[in-house]
Amino acid sequence: MTTATRLLIHGATGRMGEAVLRLADEAPDMRVVCAVARQIPTPAMADGIAWVAADALDDAPDYDIAIDFSLPEGFDRVLDVCTARGRPLVSGTTGLSKAQQQALERHALRIPVVWAANFSLGVAVLSDLVERAASLLSGWDCDIVESHHIHKKDAPSGTALALGGCAEQGGAAPRYASLRAGDIIGEHLVQFATAGERIELVHRATNRDIFARGAL
Repeated sequence: MTTATRLLIHGATGRMGEAVLRLADEAPDMRVVCAVARQIPTPAMADGIAWVAADALDDAPDYDIAIDFSLPEGFDRVLDVCTARGRPLVSGTTGLSKAQQQALERHALRIPVVWAANFSLGVAVLSDLVERAASLLSGWDCDIVESHHIHKKDAPSGTALALGGCAEQGGAAPRYASLRAGDIIGEHLVQFATAGERIELVHRATNRDIFARGAL
């Protein structure tokens, strides 16, 4: 029998953390052994999962891989703990500062690290299309409009900035606009425009499970 991979979920009470918890529970080859949150829900122990406060991360039981969907304020700590324990880190936390991005690169020399602004297959395809379009549409205006729920803090979104990087690779100079409204999961529109015509490339997420599955 194959031993299940033991997971630590950092940011377990957030929208993405909850989705990862649910899908990991349904996966026969994975087992969540620890859930980390700023505030521990009651009861603190359920279904064999140990709940640990974010400021007590050192007390977390042993795990094989940490999955992080949290806030920039908590990112440094989970990165340090994973490195100290020699454990891989998968992170989708966006809004990282330049210093945090540099720290991630340094730690990635010591432990396996996967960081992505977006874990969906559709956005991966969109990224490729944006770079190709930008390379073919020299001189066209490039604008990226991203929409998310009202509670998302970073703007532009990490995905929008990543798409902008793809556009820049193709030679474009993207501009950004952000909308925070309702319960929008995530929508990214990349528009290329010139006199008399425009091209629009759009990705709309209708379920957070696509991101959670990508991380798992």
